[in-house]
Amino acid sequence: MTAPGATAVDTGTPLVIAAVLNRVGIVTLNRPERRNALHPDMFEAVPRVLRGFAEDANVGCVVLTGAGSAFCAGGDVRGGRRRSRVEEGPLDDQKAAALLVADEEIVCVLHGMPKVSIAALGGPAVGAGLAIALAADLRIAAPSATLVPGWGQLGLSEDFGGAWFLTRLVGPSRALQILTDGTPIDAPAALRLGLINRIAEDGDVLGAALSWAQNLAAGPTMAWAAMKANVSDAEQFSLADALSRESRRMVACTQTEDHRRAVRQWRATESAKHGQR
Repeated sequence: MTAPGATAVDTGTPLVIAAVLNRVGIVTLNRPERRNALHPDMFEAVPRVLRGFAEDANVGCVVLTGAGSAFCAGGDVRGGRRRSRVEEGPLDDQKAAALLVADEEIVCVLHGMPKVSIAALGGPAVGAGLAIALAADLRIAAPSATLVPGWGQLGLSEDFGGAWFLTRLVGPSRALQILTDGTPIDAPAALRLGLINRIAEDGDVLGAALSWAQNLAAGPTMAWAAMKANVSDAEQFSLADALSRESRRMVACTQTEDHRRAVRQWRATESAKHGQR
């Protein structure tokens, strides 16, 4: 269901709902009867919608959420999420790995897009669903939401970049502990660990996420994109190399209308202060 006042976006499948509301692109995994377990149609629709939002000048921020009581239950073990995509003939290890990498495009696009993204967790995020939530830039959760690694209980390692994102958020030792323990992490613990950024105390996680996203979308979105790139650079470049890249983005931001408008507002505020003295 599209929020009142939102403009619906065609996703090509009822399993993914997308819309734009007040400059916020909203993507909803819409398979509540299966706790939004991943389906092949989602692997194609979600990255396509995210790319569209990334290129749309009318979208300043993106929110990803799930319908019903869960964010995403991860891979559909019951449905065999990849079997419907397999060509006729034997599925060797190389082909299986290639199919998995193709499915994982969701996290690559979400993490790599220049616009800030927020995952709104109204309920559990399990396995690959946890990894997708961690691929977003920011996360807000309902008080009852849980983060569940889940892979080990199925005798699996992990996929969708779960270890990659966890390592960057909590460090290698804590990441390995989380993965091997497999213990569900409740919202307060996730907040303390830095796995989520906020808890929606009133339980209206989507409303809180949209309010947060609308504030970001109304701000200097080119500056946010540059900040996101700077944070990414900090994880992979030396200080000298990061400073070189950072400085070019800073100079580019000085040429934007967002910067000029902010300077005008600052000058007007300062003038008013001095005028009152």
